[in-house]
Amino acid sequence: MTDQLTMWWKQWKRNVPGYLFIGPSLILFLVFLAYPAVEAVRISFYRLTMSENEFIGWDNFRKLFQDDTFLMAFGNTFKYVLYIVPVCVAFSILIAVLIHSMSERWAAFYRGVFYIPVVASVVSISLVWAAAFEPVIGILNYFLSVLHMAPVTWLADPNTAFFSLVFIIISWSVGQPIILYSAALGGISSEYYEAASMDGAGRLRKFVNITWPLVKPTTLYILVITTIHAFQTFAVINLLTKGGPYGTTTSVIYELYQHAFVYTDFGYASAMGTVLFVLIGIVSYFQFRFMTAKIEF
Repeated sequence: MTDQLTMWWKQWKRNVPGYLFIGPSLILFLVFLAYPAVEAVRISFYRLTMSENEFIGWDNFRKLFQDDTFLMAFGNTFKYVLYIVPVCVAFSILIAVLIHSMSERWAAFYRGVFYIPVVASVVSISLVWAAAFEPVIGILNYFLSVLHMAPVTWLADPNTAFFSLVFIIISWSVGQPIILYSAALGGISSEYYEAASMDGAGRLRKFVNITWPLVKPTTLYILVITTIHAFQTFAVINLLTKGGPYGTTTSVIYELYQHAFVYTDFGYASAMGTVLFVLIGIVSYFQFRFMTAKIEF
C-alpha cells in the first residue's frame, strides 16, 4: 500500500506542470459553461420568474409542445439546419478544390477573401446585408430595377425572409470550412492523382475516388460544427427580422431569448434550452455514427 502511494505521489508530481497549464482553462470551463448548463437543466423544472420560484416538474416541457410559437420555432430551426449545412459543406469543398488548383498567390488571396467574414463580427455583417436588402435604396432592388423587375421586400415578405436569412448565414459560415478543406487537400499526396491520371481518370473520378474519401475526417468536423451553429441561429434574426414576418424566421434560440430576457420566464426558457441541447446531442451522435463508419483513421 505504501509503495502504491509513493508511486502515485511521484506520478502526481510529474503531472503538476500539466495541471497548472490546463487549470485556468478548466476553471473557466467549469464556472462559465459546465455549471450554467447544469443549472439551466435544473431550473427547467421550476416556474422561475422575477416573482416566483416553484418546482413544477415536467410542466414546462408539456407546455412547450402545446405552444404553437415554440413548435414553429422548432420547425424553423430544423429548416435552418437542413438548408445551411448541406450548402456549406458542398460549397466549401467545391471552392477549396478550385483554390487548391490555383497558384499560391491567388490561393492565398481567395482564402483571405472567404475568411474575412469569419473574423468580422456577426453584427457588422448583418447590418451590411440589411442595407443590401433594404427595399427602397438597397443594392439588390437596384439590380432588379435595372432588369425592369418589381422591387422585393426581402426581409418583410414571408416568402423571401427565411431564405434571405439563410443566404446571409451561409455567406459567413463557409469561410472556416474552406480553410479547413484547403488544409486537408494540401495533405493529400500528389502521387495518388498521378497514379489516377495514368489510369485515365478524369477530374470527377479523382474527386470521388481520392479527394472525397481522404477529406472525410475534415468533413465530419465541419458537419458537426456547422450543424451546431445552425441550431444556434440567433443574432441575425434578432438584428434583422425579430422572428417575423409572422414567425417565419424565428428559431428556438430566439424564442429562448425572448422568454428569458423579455418575459423573464427563466424556467420556461431553460426548458427550451434543455430540449435544444438534447436535440443537438442526438443529431451530433448520429452524424458521428454515420460518418465514422465510413472513415479509416
